[in-house]
Amino acid sequence: MKGTNTPPRNAPPERTRFRLDGRSTALDHRIHAARGDLADLSLAGTLFSAHYARAVPLTCVAGGSPILSSPMVTAEAVSELLRGETFHALDVMTDWAWGFCGHDGYVGYIRRDALDILETPSHRVTAINAPLFSAPDIKASILDYWPVGALFSGEAEGAFVACAEGYIHARHAEGIDDKAPDWVTVAERYIGQPYVWGGRGYRGIDCSGLVQVALGQNGMSVPRDTDLQCEGIGNPIDSEVASRRGDLIFFPGHVGIMSDGETLLHANAHWMAVVAEPLADVVARLTKDHAQPIVARRRIIE
Repeated sequence: MKGTNTPPRNAPPERTRFRLDGRSTALDHRIHAARGDLADLSLAGTLFSAHYARAVPLTCVAGGSPILSSPMVTAEAVSELLRGETFHALDVMTDWAWGFCGHDGYVGYIRRDALDILETPSHRVTAINAPLFSAPDIKASILDYWPVGALFSGEAEGAFVACAEGYIHARHAEGIDDKAPDWVTVAERYIGQPYVWGGRGYRGIDCSGLVQVALGQNGMSVPRDTDLQCEGIGNPIDSEVASRRGDLIFFPGHVGIMSDGETLLHANAHWMAVVAEPLADVVARLTKDHAQPIVARRRIIE
């Protein structure tokens, strides 16, 4: 009716409109959730897509679950989500969910049964493999093992922290806001753990995963992959500057942490484990394939 704001009876429902100014931008699909048929709503106006979706935050309730490049159990693992970490789902299927990790924005597929409703964690696991007990008793049966860095919501019950799945001993956990005074000490907890491509500590870890989880437990959020870390962590240091504890040494496709002026702590495929060894030995080993084994050195200024 003229003179009113009432829409016609058969008018279509009001919709949100997006306008893309200029050409669609090519983005790094490791950290920007966009595929041929769907993109994260936050990319509207930057990248053209047939459909956009608003992410739904969910919690990983498995001890750990791989983030895969495609929805197949045989697909390459590109990262890993630990218990209690958040996954932002854009497409939920029967067996899989596609979206991105909350701590670093890394994109991929995860098993649907590894996810549940969002929870707010109160504690973090500090033991390399903390037993999840069925009762608040060290003699009780063990239901699972949670990796260092796993997050959970619980309340103190004697010498334990009670959570939905069971009981974690209080000596194997800390408050979510607690920070280790030395992040390299956190990284050293992983010595001996197997090297696993894409791993972040659940039964295995890779080189950039070690850097990410150790810094993350000290309150620093950093990228997932080596090249992104080389661009985004700390400040570059000249080759003539003596190394010190906490310096990051970058190689072609690899990264390690200096535990002192001469020793490199790293998860690597040569030893298939997290080890501490002389930096000189690593350089000598890589010189066979690379004229310049060290491509960058970076220092975190706290």
